[in-house]
Amino acid sequence: MSRIIAVANQKGGVGKTTTSVNLSACLAEAGKKVLLVDLDPQGNTTSGLGIDKNSLEKTVYEVIGGEIQIGEAIIPDLFENLSLLPANRNLSGAEIELITIERMQYIMKEKLSEIRDDYDFIILDCPPALGMLTVNAMTAADSVLVPIQCEFYALDGLSQLIYTIELIQKNLNPDLHMEGVVFTMYDARTNLSLQVVENVKDNLNQNIYKTIIPRNVRLAEAPSHGLPINLYDSKSTGAESYRLLAEEVIGNGGEE
Repeated sequence: MSRIIAVANQKGGVGKTTTSVNLSACLAEAGKKVLLVDLDPQGNTTSGLGIDKNSLEKTVYEVIGGEIQIGEAIIPDLFENLSLLPANRNLSGAEIELITIERMQYIMKEKLSEIRDDYDFIILDCPPALGMLTVNAMTAADSVLVPIQCEFYALDGLSQLIYTIELIQKNLNPDLHMEGVVFTMYDARTNLSLQVVENVKDNLNQNIYKTIIPRNVRLAEAPSHGLPINLYDSKSTGAESYRLLAEEVIGNGGEE
């Protein structure tokens, strides 16, 4: 049975897609079969892996709408052990359309249950909002991984996210838990980054990953080449950091 992890933070620009893509790629590199699901209408996960999102006819949107089976939309083995369920701007209509569907919060859970046994990990890249797509992801997931940017307003909105997770635990998915918090865009040259890390540790009663993702030029360049960081520049600090995070995530599930 696979582990389903929703990567979520309603703030944009915190490294959510970067984390979804590169954690998935490093889990795949470690020999795990991984499905990465793009649930963001911006489709950055899809284009960041070298797919022309605007030319796609079979995406997660058609799956949610019941037009096709989930297996028809998955791009298998895009890289070794890593498959993709892509998205494009059509998905922006799903937020409104989901409201009219019965048991709307459970759509992704039901769709993923059909292929769950085919993977070790399913990573859901959520949009930067606490709307119906994010609710669907959290209802389907076993856990939520929250990337936090090392910046002054890091804690802003985090209490709202945790409150949303608690609401979903209470009403929709009692088995959901907090996978953990991962710090992103860490700049060792500034005191601010260090202060943010200490502040969050002092104020947050959650699992915080030891791995901290640094600001890294190669990480920023990789999507424009359609590659995850471990394939774009295997020896970069960004690649090494996401490998360490993947090890922690694997260990978090009691696996070796």
